[in-house]
Amino acid sequence: MATLEFNGKTFEIDEDGFLLDYNMYNEEWVEYVKGQEGIDEMTEEHWQLVKVLQDYYEKNGIAPMVRVLSKLTKFKLKHIYELFPSGPGKGACKMAGLPKPTGCV
Repeated sequence: MATLEFNGKTFEIDEDGFLLDYNMYNEEWVEYVKGQEGIDEMTEEHWQLVKVLQDYYEKNGIAPMVRVLSKLTKFKLKHIYELFPSGPGKGACKMAGLPKPTGCV
């Protein structure tokens, strides 16, 4: 377990930089991950993807598989990678404050 400080907030993260506590998700976390992902500005589509991931996680306790995420957002996989260059598992799940996915996300 490691600690990350950003904009006056402290986050406990795992070895891959994912939040250890989903409840610690906040604006500062989004700003931090945005910088890590090289995202200049969060668009409506970024937020839609984050919200779908969070809703699915809150209902199921895991992140959705890529196919399910694509179906729920109606975004093609290529577009998800355009929004989050490191991918749905690493970038999008991290941005949403989810733990590191264990399966094929």
